[in-house]
Amino acid sequence: MEDVTDQAFRLLCKEFGASMVYSEFVSADALIRSVNRSLEKIRVDDQERPVAIQIYGRDVPSMVEAAQIVESEAHPDILDINFGCPVKKVAGKGAGAGMLKNVPLMLDITREVVKAVKIPVTVKTRLGWDNQNKIIVSLAEQLQDCGIEALTIHGRTRSQMYQGEADWTLIGEVKANPRMHIPIIGNGDICTAEQADEAFKRYGVDGVMIGRATFGQPWLFKDVRTYLDTGKHDETMTLDWKMAVLKRQVQKSVEYSLREDNALKERKRTELGGIMHVRRHLANSPLFKGIPDFRQTRIKILRAETQEELFALLDEAKERITSLG
Repeated sequence: MEDVTDQAFRLLCKEFGASMVYSEFVSADALIRSVNRSLEKIRVDDQERPVAIQIYGRDVPSMVEAAQIVESEAHPDILDINFGCPVKKVAGKGAGAGMLKNVPLMLDITREVVKAVKIPVTVKTRLGWDNQNKIIVSLAEQLQDCGIEALTIHGRTRSQMYQGEADWTLIGEVKANPRMHIPIIGNGDICTAEQADEAFKRYGVDGVMIGRATFGQPWLFKDVRTYLDTGKHDETMTLDWKMAVLKRQVQKSVEYSLREDNALKERKRTELGGIMHVRRHLANSPLFKGIPDFRQTRIKILRAETQEELFALLDEAKERITSLG
């Protein structure tokens, strides 16, 4: 979720019912070098609490130092270690899911980070490196022994990247292990309220983490919460309401970008910065699926440079959805 879950987006998700929000992951090395963009990523607003700051790295000293920086500068409720990112620029260098090929180092990092900070430490990882090395059941116990206070498991291996379907059976096996006593959070392919409900009922997880499915529909949390509580979808979320939410998201992204400009004089951020951030969300909104010949409009959304352009394109999309009945 790099360049996705900035503070403006997290606040919106929290408003719509997310129990907890996570920062985009932050490089330990960049934090230590005080790279401006990384420092921006760990800024926390009290309205988004409880909030976790997620870090990644590939050696003990840098991860420990970065963890201490996060604790002292951002004061998050939780520090989360990312051992799950599969992308080549991260995993290929031994960080993120790359740690699944070096479990002793993964455990050393976890153990030392837990010792280095006073706030709770959690971990996110995957089933294993590939289908021949699905090690999560034993790894979960080892991570728990390092002192973490919760574990999030994505139901794919690193080799799968984001392809195929997430396999929740091993997530359920970890949760059913009588030796596990920390909360287990399931992740992967939770795109609807029904899928979230099934994850709780079928696999017994303590929580579900929703990531990519929030693109263009931050209200998903509202629907999930309503469904879990009542067994019904939230009927207050009409097309007009959803379109208004997307416009609010644009406004919040722009406001956040301009606020960064005022706070960080050495980094110039403008309205365009906020537009560039949010337009990917809009282009991928499930609202637009099924609209015939929408490709050109999607391209226009991805190329828009002003709030007015995006609003006009959203209005156009709304008219086309309405015309479909």
